[in-house]
Amino acid sequence: MLEEFKKFAMRGNVVDLAVGIIIGGAFGKIVSSFVADILMPPLGKIMGKVDFTNLFIDLSGTGYTSLAEAKKAGAATINYGLFINTIIDFIIVAFAIFLLIRQINRLKKEEEAPPPATKECPHCVSSIPIKASRCPNCTSTLEGGAA
Repeated sequence: MLEEFKKFAMRGNVVDLAVGIIIGGAFGKIVSSFVADILMPPLGKIMGKVDFTNLFIDLSGTGYTSLAEAKKAGAATINYGLFINTIIDFIIVAFAIFLLIRQINRLKKEEEAPPPATKECPHCVSSIPIKASRCPNCTSTLEGGAA
């Protein structure tokens, strides 16, 4: 059983998937930092000094001035500012992946399928060489074959 697991874990697809998940997690952290630390502060300033991470609805009715204060008190809150940040994170990650896939597709050379080497005999439905003028199975004369 251990040997079978080792074969499974070392297959190319599993290892590639693991590497992709690790890199994706690191990329997600970079995007989250970009959104929270670089993108949102100027956006909040433009929108009237709004700190998106501090946008919340206090369900306890106590009137906390910050999300940190509400969390420290254990108050129930709806953190829609954090949700907005998460949506922006997702959009940036999705757009980056879109650009990456788009470039990969451009770099791939689409190979043309080779012309078929065989055709079907219309009389006996067997597979015969494309250039054949007679079917070797039923000896019927074929149209379009080599003369």
